[in-house]
Amino acid sequence: MTTVGILGGGQLARMLALSGAPLGLRFLVMDTETDACAGQCAPLLVGDYRDEAALAEFASKVDVTTFDFENVPAESAEWLAARVPVFPNPRALAVTQDRLVEKNLFRSLGIPVGEYAAISTRDELEARVAHIGGRCILKTRRLGYDGKGQFRIKSPADIDAAWQALGAQAQTVGLIVEAFIPFQRELSVVAVRGRDGEFRTWPLTENWHVDGVLSASLAPATVDAGLQAQAFAHARKLAEALDYVGVFALELFCTDGELLANEIAPRVHNSGHWTIEGAEVSQFENHLRAVLGLPLGDTRMLGHACMLNWIGDMPDRDAVLAEPAGHWHDYGKLPRAGRKVGHATLREDDRAALAASLQRIGVALGREAQVAPAIAALCD
Repeated sequence: MTTVGILGGGQLARMLALSGAPLGLRFLVMDTETDACAGQCAPLLVGDYRDEAALAEFASKVDVTTFDFENVPAESAEWLAARVPVFPNPRALAVTQDRLVEKNLFRSLGIPVGEYAAISTRDELEARVAHIGGRCILKTRRLGYDGKGQFRIKSPADIDAAWQALGAQAQTVGLIVEAFIPFQRELSVVAVRGRDGEFRTWPLTENWHVDGVLSASLAPATVDAGLQAQAFAHARKLAEALDYVGVFALELFCTDGELLANEIAPRVHNSGHWTIEGAEVSQFENHLRAVLGLPLGDTRMLGHACMLNWIGDMPDRDAVLAEPAGHWHDYGKLPRAGRKVGHATLREDDRAALAASLQRIGVALGREAQVAPAIAALCD
């Protein structure tokens, strides 16, 4: 029986293990925390990702390795790749760990991006803000996610505060300043590429964030065929350039009919959670199929779906389960401010039925504001 190793033991590893059970797969999860939630569903090896003894034990027990999150040290992935197959490859992981390298890759492939620049001193930041003009965002080049490691600069008066917040990291993880994009919509392509180069995508997804954390995802996004084809072409270019194997997400801003790349997530992605109930084969199963060299599954949608993220604590489960279209996912985590603790997916055969279901859920849970953007998009 094949054992899949997963570096990182969060909810993504948990859902990978759950989706792999029907395929007859076993799993071993490695995480730095003893209470990693994937450990409730698969054996858990606790160790530091830079500890070669722990990595050696991990490698000796698995047939193939993949990732739950992108901040696993690329050097550790390289070390493992000399001993066991690792997918996606360590180079793809390294590129996506550095926002500057990632932006440079977009540009080299002809994928449009907003203006950006590397920052190493406060004087450089002041000069780049003056050059960009208007609003921009100072970010750490590494280790930022869900809005962490960022400071919004609304005017030159914010430069001192931005440098005070992040300047100390200029010489450690590095900094980048990006022009603020006045986007109308946030979209994502969730795609999969097999070991043989076969490439597939799920329908384009529209996303809404609150405080930098995903709040809701709706699929399929209503976009014209040309824009959708452009998004899929960008994703394919990236997958082929990186010789990528597995599932990844390309996050995009849509502004005035143009798509600008934001970032790549080299793993299964929050905006693809709806695929568990809303697609013929989910992102989790297809990721496992890809890394194991199995035939990829069909990515076609089953109707319309909306995923609602639960942040901080879980709402009333019964209100969701009372909906015929309701599907509940509890990650087994303790409540904590800003923490992703679960999600729900609502799936219906038509847009009107999904909008009505979301309306009922919003009222029942007191989350009208969370469901409102998706309802508006469905009714547009």
